[in-house]
Amino acid sequence: MRWSLIKAGFSRRLAKDEHIRASRQAKRERGIWQRRYWEHQIRDEIDLARHVDYIHYNPVKHGWVTHPVDWPHSTLHGTIERGMAASDWGGQMGDGVDGYGVK
Repeated sequence: MRWSLIKAGFSRRLAKDEHIRASRQAKRERGIWQRRYWEHQIRDEIDLARHVDYIHYNPVKHGWVTHPVDWPHSTLHGTIERGMAASDWGGQMGDGVDGYGVK
């Protein structure tokens, strides 16, 4: 119930100009939320870093922004402020190295 309320509040604050497929419209769903869920236990620091990278890069992957830092809701901003990532993080995603220097 808690997550449902958090997601509903977040969704209501988003602009209503996104393209939503008919199947989602019929169920009153927004395009921002993934329908399926897969549980994954984080194995180690490298696994955690890769999952965080995935989350930070996801808005670019889906075409919402050009650079990860452009997404205003990202935890990447705090990561950069703490010196754990460069301010241009994500520029090297295509060369096989993630934002934490892990291949």
